[in-house]
Amino acid sequence: MSKTGAWLAEALGLSPKDPALFERALTHGSRAKASYERLEFLGDRVLGLLIAELLYARFPDEPEGKMSFRLNTLVARTACAEVGRAMGLSSHVRLGKQALDDGAYDSDNVLGDVVEALIGALYLDQGLEAARAFVVRHWAEKVSGQTKAPRHPKSALQEWAAAHNRRPPDYQLIERSGPDHAPKFRVKVLIGKLAEAEAVGASLQAAQTAAAAALLDQLGG
Repeated sequence: MSKTGAWLAEALGLSPKDPALFERALTHGSRAKASYERLEFLGDRVLGLLIAELLYARFPDEPEGKMSFRLNTLVARTACAEVGRAMGLSSHVRLGKQALDDGAYDSDNVLGDVVEALIGALYLDQGLEAARAFVVRHWAEKVSGQTKAPRHPKSALQEWAAAHNRRPPDYQLIERSGPDHAPKFRVKVLIGKLAEAEAVGASLQAAQTAAAAALLDQLGG
């Protein structure tokens, strides 16, 4: 891991004590049985804690509901994937041939999961302070850039329908395609016979959110 080791030292801001732990964090299940999945599980929880800590300090007068919307946006797979791309992660993920050929190195699902796995590895290798420094380094600008709490498109669409005496939004899965490591979901959302919109996402939730946002744009919400 000489080349990757140098990249890790730059990306993490320190040299790993246990390189094998980070090698596992970079390994997709298509490459080896010892993949990043368990580390991603841990890193997801560590990231949630540290982002909640940042939000609690940054927005001292904000209620829990608004902070929850902020947190959900900041820990979403797409946000983690953006951090991974900014770090130059794509060329260091260890993939099997088929996953590589399928373009998994640039998949939001894979990059987002690997970033969380790296946080989990960093937590185990160096402790919470090191994980906190990493999250502050890569997320502080995203946190400070949220001048107001984002409204989740699905919640906003639900509120629009209620305010205009319309039926609640109806989400329908149109198609699921792509390999398991990089699935694509096409979803349609309807408000009765008034309007509808479709969108594609890397997860069912992401596709529903994108469709809701597209329909809100149509409705002027």
